[in-house]
Amino acid sequence: MFEGFVDERVAVGDVELRVRHAGVGPPVLLVHGHPRTGATWHRVAPRLVEAGFRVVCPDMRGYGASSKPALVPDHSQQSKRAVAQDFVALMATLGHPVFAVAGHDRGCYVALRLALDHPLSVRRLVVMDGVPISEALARCDAGFARDWFHWFFFAQPGKPEAAIAADPDLWYRGDPGAMGAENFAEFHAATRDPDTVRAMLEDYRAGLGVDRDHEEADRQAGRRIGCPTLLLWSTRDDLERLYGDPVAVWEPWAPILSGTAIDSGHHMAEENPAAVTDALRTFLS
Repeated sequence: MFEGFVDERVAVGDVELRVRHAGVGPPVLLVHGHPRTGATWHRVAPRLVEAGFRVVCPDMRGYGASSKPALVPDHSQQSKRAVAQDFVALMATLGHPVFAVAGHDRGCYVALRLALDHPLSVRRLVVMDGVPISEALARCDAGFARDWFHWFFFAQPGKPEAAIAADPDLWYRGDPGAMGAENFAEFHAATRDPDTVRAMLEDYRAGLGVDRDHEEADRQAGRRIGCPTLLLWSTRDDLERLYGDPVAVWEPWAPILSGTAIDSGHHMAEENPAAVTDALRTFLS
């Protein structure tokens, strides 16, 4: 997994990130979602290197092998703004002050925040299997609350930590055959580590609070994404069922927007890496 990649830890302010990187050419940052690590890209990243890109795959702060920030009452230590700032510092340290970014699941919220907070750093944006947090909450109905109950349960103090620790397999199942053995091993270790689990829950707690507030402030100020944006969504996940046309949800945020469906379940980089790579290569070239 990640043969030929440098695997190191890089200090960025108050945290240290585990990051894999390789290749030459235009830099692209790949941001994982919950409950994965940067290893979720192990079938896409080498393909992008072969296609002529410089590829950077970090674990987000709190996730995987990256360090865990100190907790604060409003959960802003795990906000998408804090993660975005980490990645600007990381990419600058690696010699890439301007780069493209693709984010999946929770990582798509980080990618959005990168494009809004650091428009001079992000030349192209890819958001995968998600809509802005504020848009999801504005459309929340009984069906969303039933199917996405974890958003609200994870935000409760203390109880989800206890529930997950009591039976991690109930919450975080994975298939080593589908994921790849080494990717699964990283996922398995991360989801059994209490500090990592708490940080992942803090991601959701920030999502319902400061992250939503940041998006609402952007909306009120009329801030929009300034770079070309691509939305990818999985045909066998629920984005279309929840929102109809997901491109229409993103249009107010991204004036230069295109969209492509990927024949996959939710974890598209693991399930259909060839299609994901083709979409990224075409858009980012």
